[in-house]
Amino acid sequence: MQGKVHIIGAGLAGLAAALRLADGSRRIALYEAAPQAGGRCRSYFDSTLDMVIDNGNHLLLSGNRVALGYLRELGSEDQLLGPASAEFPFVDLASGERWRLRPNDGAIPWWILRRQRRVPGTRAGDYLGVLGLLIAAKGTPIKSAMACHGLLYERLWQPFFLAALNTAPEEGAASIAAAVLRETLAKGGKACRPLVAAKGLSTAFVTPALRRLESKGVAVSFERRLSAIKLDGNRVSGLEFGGEPVEVAAGERVILAVPAPVAASLLPGLKTPQAFRAIVNGHFKIAPPAGLPPILGVINGTIEWLFAFPDRLSVTISAADRLIDVPRDELAATMWSDVARAAGIAQPLPAWQIIKEKRATFAATVEEEARRPPPRTAFANLLLAGDWTATGLPGTIEGAVRSGFAAAEAILRCG
Repeated sequence: MQGKVHIIGAGLAGLAAALRLADGSRRIALYEAAPQAGGRCRSYFDSTLDMVIDNGNHLLLSGNRVALGYLRELGSEDQLLGPASAEFPFVDLASGERWRLRPNDGAIPWWILRRQRRVPGTRAGDYLGVLGLLIAAKGTPIKSAMACHGLLYERLWQPFFLAALNTAPEEGAASIAAAVLRETLAKGGKACRPLVAAKGLSTAFVTPALRRLESKGVAVSFERRLSAIKLDGNRVSGLEFGGEPVEVAAGERVILAVPAPVAASLLPGLKTPQAFRAIVNGHFKIAPPAGLPPILGVINGTIEWLFAFPDRLSVTISAADRLIDVPRDELAATMWSDVARAAGIAQPLPAWQIIKEKRATFAATVEEEARRPPPRTAFANLLLAGDWTATGLPGTIEGAVRSGFAAAEAILRCG
């Protein structure tokens, strides 16, 4: 057996790292502060709705190759459902217009030449404006790389980049937006099919991972909150869990897969993102009306994306700092008004649940991008993982899984 690896945090980054390292050649200790695994990507039973819901609505795209590879390895890729080809229905609540954005599968975007496939009121040449993102120098804000106004921006680029970055695109980093664009829409419709975990995030991402780890002799120690890291020169020599010390012997390694503020509190002087953006999710206990698409983009509303599950309608609002202090009942009524109009429902507000995540992701700005650390640290046996590390991507499932794999592979390269 090679040296033991201590992994702090059983969110997707920590789970991904543990899975990559659980090859039988080393011992793995996985610690989690919460009573359950998954972090922001998990499901739970909500007593108000009397059903299992996700703590946040997460949309993946078929170009998220690492996240899909993670699921494929676990045998749970079939838990993600979506259309056979890329298709994004939209509704504009201000004008009442409805349309479907339908990119073609190949990388040559001939779909922009077809009026019925592109955003209503736009011309093919309008779409070339986004190319500025792909050639923008690092450190360039989106607003300096492309026009952040006009019909196409309002009906496509603004909702697309807002959902991906969880940051107002005008203040977002062009490098992060370009990375998303290169891996999805720029590759054609085959890389941007929308996918949703229809039976819940835990069923797809968390439960199969825990089952696989258990089969390899790795168990999660829940409710073990790391309170201090003991340093000896250039290495970690111990971990403190609420008064319970754990020695980190010579040859052992530590992967710190916790949120950025937690990592910064444990390692003074560590450079991490300092600004964050909120996400607000709403769940309404009502069966979707016939004909409602599984995912619907909403323009000129408070809500931005409407998800239709068999037993409920769920909505997501990104960069939602302005809504954090709005009373929950007032927010639910506002959101339901949008849902009813978008879905064509003439019913009063049903049973609901609002989930506010004040620090859902790091702010994907130029300033915060520069503060993202690499997996390796100044300490020889300590690595970092999390969607806030330097993955080049925004704070997404894809970024979290990549970060976990990157930390694990750094250990594997060293033997």
